[in-house]
Amino acid sequence: MDLNSLTAISPLDGRYRHQLQQLDAYFSEYALIRYRVLVEIEYFIFLSEKEFFSLSAAARKQLQSVVENFSLEDAWEIKKTEKVTNHDVKAVEYFIKSKIDETNAQEAKEWVHFGLTSQDINNTAIPLLWKHAIEMEYLPALLNLKRQLELMAKDWSDIAMLARTHGQPASPTTLGKEMMVFVERLENQIELLIQIPFSAKFGGATGNMNAHYVAFPKKDWNKLANEFVEDVLALQRLQYTTQIEHYDNLAAQFDCIKRVNTILLDYCRDMWTYISMDYFRQKIKKGEIGSSAMPHKVNPIDFENAEGNLGIANALFEYLSAKLPVSRLQRDLTDSTTLRNVGVPFSHTILALKSIEKGISKLVLNEKQMRDDLEDNWAVVAEAIQTILRREDYPQPYEALKELTRGNSSITKESIHAFIDNLKVPTVVKKELKRISPHNYTGLPLR
Repeated sequence: MDLNSLTAISPLDGRYRHQLQQLDAYFSEYALIRYRVLVEIEYFIFLSEKEFFSLSAAARKQLQSVVENFSLEDAWEIKKTEKVTNHDVKAVEYFIKSKIDETNAQEAKEWVHFGLTSQDINNTAIPLLWKHAIEMEYLPALLNLKRQLELMAKDWSDIAMLARTHGQPASPTTLGKEMMVFVERLENQIELLIQIPFSAKFGGATGNMNAHYVAFPKKDWNKLANEFVEDVLALQRLQYTTQIEHYDNLAAQFDCIKRVNTILLDYCRDMWTYISMDYFRQKIKKGEIGSSAMPHKVNPIDFENAEGNLGIANALFEYLSAKLPVSRLQRDLTDSTTLRNVGVPFSHTILALKSIEKGISKLVLNEKQMRDDLEDNWAVVAEAIQTILRREDYPQPYEALKELTRGNSSITKESIHAFIDNLKVPTVVKKELKRISPHNYTGLPLR
């Protein structure tokens, strides 16, 4: 069968293709080939600027247009060559040389891939496409979601809500503050993520620039390599490597995104639970069906889908961050096939972000249910009462409130106030205690 949305093996390229198709600019085979072409041509131009050979302005412009106008047809041409060479990077080199033949710089074409091994191209192309995907797709999506949570927190800053610890009624909180918990957690991880550099390897066959120095022993190749990788490609060049990058920073980025995903998974489960408690209802879309058997149902499927995709993403990020930094001696090939899957957990993560946003857009706050829940749980003010009694040096206040409330499901406003009336404390303290309710015992406002 021909490949299409119904015949694709992966749901990323099938069912969810319409939500993720922009990611093929970073993670497809076409994208990898294009980024390899970019690095090879930029390096070729860089060598000309360092006066290893001359390159006319016209030739330079023609080569830059190869990158700017790189097409699917160009990628297919490279793949055809790869069938002959059985080497993907060498096929890119031959493609670029064929493009140089179309300029007035034919005599310089052997400077393409000068002194390099294929991993100098892969370990710059992949970090570069990863950097662009993070900066142009992931961070904007994550920051947008964080902003949505901030706005929700502001809108709900005064909405009192019964807290639950161990699933049991606990000291009240506000819905806005509970949203800010996730905002702060995300902010911390975003700050950590942006501190991790996008690292690259660029140092020849085994990382020592042997071929470069044997050809031009008086050149400062380490300085030149640093300048190319850092100034031209805007990556951080690792100074000591084997044939490949050691991927430690890439693994750190995977682990950081995994933590973000874990935070979002935690959020999805909380929202799912709030919906099940009727704290939120969901907007109904005409024509949609929640259950094939139960007509009344409106299921929280967006948060459930997000949870599933976050789990898949984290499983793959976990494997990649554990596997990639490990390579036998100066290099084995296990990183090659695993690196081709970097876009899979990234795509599941983006899909989850989209699902969470969709789930949020359907929420309808049910304040009445929250108020009723608070009113049904007057026992939660026991903490407040015993704390004030401690302040007043009342004997064993904790034990007194424990005797009143623990295991007692019939605690009401009236029973709490009757307890207060019997306390041997000044009238002003009794009035203070009676002003406390589950609806106002919510602690600090949002800051």
